[in-house]
Amino acid sequence: MNAQPSPGVVPLTWQRLEEMVDHLAQSIGRDTPQTLVAVLRGGAVPAVLLAHRLGLRDLRTIEVTHTANDGRHAAKTPTPVVVNAESLGDLAGHDVVIVDDVAGTGHTLAAVVDLVVRAGATRARTALCVVNADNWTRPAPVEEAATYIGEVTRGWVVFPWEEGP
Repeated sequence: MNAQPSPGVVPLTWQRLEEMVDHLAQSIGRDTPQTLVAVLRGGAVPAVLLAHRLGLRDLRTIEVTHTANDGRHAAKTPTPVVVNAESLGDLAGHDVVIVDDVAGTGHTLAAVVDLVVRAGATRARTALCVVNADNWTRPAPVEEAATYIGEVTRGWVVFPWEEGP
């Protein structure tokens, strides 16, 4: 029996995720960064896939959350919460691409860009699998705030590693 997705829910398959990562890798093209930074937890899977496609070994992580829990339609925290910013290490002189699975409001993205720059990166770009346009609240349009975007959608995105709709 095939369960139908709930209204306002956008389920993604592994195949679709692979296509998004391929699109991100092609968008980056020959302008390969030195370092990828995965936003934990959701950005870890796409970042590993992207690292393989770009031939990069320097993959770092940062835990930043902006929801109160992992539940569907979870409430937002007032500001993104950073856990152990030191996990980025020294990024002095690095060209960095920050990878996340989904951007909603855009505030987590902005916080991580700020952390990467403060860690010394000379260039900080962003690669997002999905942007939920229904939640975007940053002053700049998403196309200006994010460097590489796999897909813009409307609704709560459910990734293949998460529970079904």
